[in-house]
Formats: sequence, structure tokens, C-alpha cells
Amino acid sequence: MKHSLRRKLTSTILAVVLLSIAIVSFTSNYFINRLFADYVKEQQLLQSQIIVSTMSSQYDSDTDHWNLDNISALGMFSIYDGYIIKVMDANGTVLWDAQSHDMELCNRVMADIEQRMNLQYPGLNGEFKTTIHEMAVDDTVIGSVSISNFGPYFLDDSQFEFLRSLNAILLGIGVLALLVSIVIGSMLAKRISEPILKTVEAAGHIAAGNYTIRLEESSGTGELKMLVTSINDLANSLESMEAMRKQLTEDVAHELRTPVTILQSYIESMIDGMWDVTPERLNSCYEEVDRIGRLIDDLEKLSRIESEGFHLSKKSVALHTVLESTVSGFFNELDRKGLTIEITGSQPIVSADPDRLQQVATNLLSNAVKYAKEGSPLSVHIFESDDEAGFSFNDKGDGIPKEELPFIFERFYRADKSRNRSTGGSGIGLTIVKSIVEAHGGRVEVESVVGIGSTFTVTIPKV
Repeated sequence: MKHSLRRKLTSTILAVVLLSIAIVSFTSNYFINRLFADYVKEQQLLQSQIIVSTMSSQYDSDTDHWNLDNISALGMFSIYDGYIIKVMDANGTVLWDAQSHDMELCNRVMADIEQRMNLQYPGLNGEFKTTIHEMAVDDTVIGSVSISNFGPYFLDDSQFEFLRSLNAILLGIGVLALLVSIVIGSMLAKRISEPILKTVEAAGHIAAGNYTIRLEESSGTGELKMLVTSINDLANSLESMEAMRKQLTEDVAHELRTPVTILQSYIESMIDGMWDVTPERLNSCYEEVDRIGRLIDDLEKLSRIESEGFHLSKKSVALHTVLESTVSGFFNELDRKGLTIEITGSQPIVSADPDRLQQVATNLLSNAVKYAKEGSPLSVHIFESDDEAGFSFNDKGDGIPKEELPFIFERFYRADKSRNRSTGGSGIGLTIVKSIVEAHGGRVEVESVVGIGSTFTVTIPKV
């Protein structure tokens, strides 16, 4: 797979480069030839004008005499340049004719130009054409020059050599670009493929249960960084979930072991006759069975709340009514610890499940009563904004250490590491609170200072 990925990336890059080179070469060759052809046409027109001007200068108006020697020499030079010339005076008398002067040379030059142009530019459909140019001195016509040349244009040997050199340079640049692209493409493919392959390998380890593996974010590519970060986040999440699963197993075993051990020792003692069966001892056994029952009941509640099929029966609910009802159910516990409680704040109406909302309030108030110092005051404050409403429970207890706060909503977690049975509870009450609040689209937060107390705040949308 490593070779396949790198090969595909390299071949794709090469294909793009080859296509780019082909497009650039074709377009540059096309435009260069077109522009060069226009340039040659202009030069040939200029050359015709120079021939006419030079031939005109061979006439002496004072003597009405032509310098035929110079005309012959200029005409012969023009033949080699691809121009077949015939010079006539004002009366139409031929002064010099290239074909009459050297027919064989003219035919050879013309044939060579036709062959070369038709071979190099078969679609040009060129042929020799003749144009006649008047010669004049001081607006007086002194004669004419007939110039035959290959049209619409033709290239001489030096111009052909220039184009061949230019094409060779373009070809060399293309080959060099291809070689550079092979090297750079291979390096780029390797740079892209290696993080992906490492990610695939890491995903394989994660699938095999190794959640400790992590990838280094060494790539400078944003998408690859995101991929590596996602894999690392996935590994972190799975590692945390695995740790929570193990911790859940340990916590459930711990919560069940104590009451089961007590029950076993009590019942064995009564079976062996070491203890008499008394109402007090039976009541102790019942308390342990009840503790196990409450744990199972809490686990069932949490399972139902966190299940995909969990449904809230929302209706308009007055928060103060729910909280007053909750507080009234705790009068005995409050009296037993000498606690006072006060409800303050506004009286908002929210759309919520009243039973689930009361379950949240009951769990929070139960914790507040449980951990509050005897004789201390408890306070419940109700608040609202334009879109949200909520309530907070404040107790004057021992508080929760700062390092424990991020974990108190996890299953079976207790800041009380000794798990003192006198403080009771299964350790999942706050987990249930968080699940219910989040099911309403809200949030639950806690602030606590050791030695001063804790404040739990629940906020949910009004609608």
C-alpha cells in the first residue's frame, strides 16, 4: 500500500507536469511561430522597399543614365536572399533581369526555397509571387522594379536555424522541468504519504486495543495536521473510555463487595448458630440489601437516561414550584442537622420535563444536605436571562478540592477517597444530574472552595 500511495501521488504529479509542459510547449511554439512569421513578413516588406530605394539611387537624373554595374551586383545579391528582380526604366525597357542574367541560379534558389518551405510548413500553400514597385525621383517616375519572392513569407537558413535553436531550448527546458518534477514529485509524495501511512498504522494499533499510541504532528500541511490531531484525539478518547470502563467495573465491584460481604458474614454467623436471629440483625441485613437495590436502581436510571431512546416529556414548568416541592421533601433531614434553607430569585417558566427536573433538584439538594455543616444555612437561588433560566444550590460544607472538580460528574467518583459509608450514596447521583441537564440542552457547573462550601448551578434553555 505504501508503494501504491506514493506511486499514485507521483504519477499524478508527473501527469500534471507533463500536461502543463505540453500545453506550454504547444502554445509557446504556436505563438512564437506566429509572431515570428509576422516579423518575417514585415522584414520582407521592408527588404522590398530597400531594394526599390537602392535601385532608384542608381539613376542619375542629370545625365539620364543608370549604373547598370551596381544594378547587376545588387540584383545578384538579392537572388541569394530569395528575391528575383527585374529592373525597367520609365519606357518599360528592361535594364536588368535576374532570370535572363542567370536562369539556372534563379531556378535553383526558387526550387530550394519552395522545397524548404513546403517541407517545414506544408499547410502554408505558398508560392512565388511577383509585385511591381514604381521608382520615382522628385515625384517623377523613372522606372519600376519587379520583385518575385515566396509568399506569404519565407525563411532563410539563419532564420530556420534560429527556430530550431529556440525549439531545442524549449525542449531542453521541458526535459529539465520533467526531471525536476520527478524529484520534487517523489519528495512531495513521500512527504504526504508518510504521515498518512503512519496514521493508518496508528489506527491499526488503536483497533487492536493499543490506545497509548500517539502521532507526532511533524507535517506542515494543515489537512494532515488535522488528520494526525483527530487520530490522537480518538486515541485519547478511547483510552479515557477504556479507563472509565475499567474504573466502572472496579467501582461497581467495590460498591457491591461491602454489602455482600456484610450480608455473607451475618447470614453465615446466624446459620452456624454463632448469632441468634434477631430483628436488629435482620434489619441490618435488610439495610445492606436495600443499599444494593438503590445502587442497581441508580444504574438503571442512568442507563435509561443515557440510552438513545430516552425521551423527555416537556411542558411549561415553574422553576420555583419544582424547587419548593423538592425542599419540602427534605424537612426531616434539614431538621435532623439543624439546617436552614432559603429560596430566592425570580420565578421563570421553562419548557422542561418536571419529573426529571425534580430528580436533578433532589440529587443536588441531597448532596447539599449531606455535606453541609450542622446548623449551617443552605440557599437556593433562581435566575433567568432572555433565553435561559436556572437555579443554584449553595452549602457551607467542607468544599471540594480544586483538582477534584473536573471529575465529580463521573460515575462512582467521590472526592471522599475513603468512601465513608456514612456519607452514603452510590456515587452516580451527579452523573445522573449532568445527563438529565444535558438532555435538556443545558449545562451544570460547580464552584467550590475548601473550608467554605460548594455551589452547583444548573442552566437550561427556556424553550
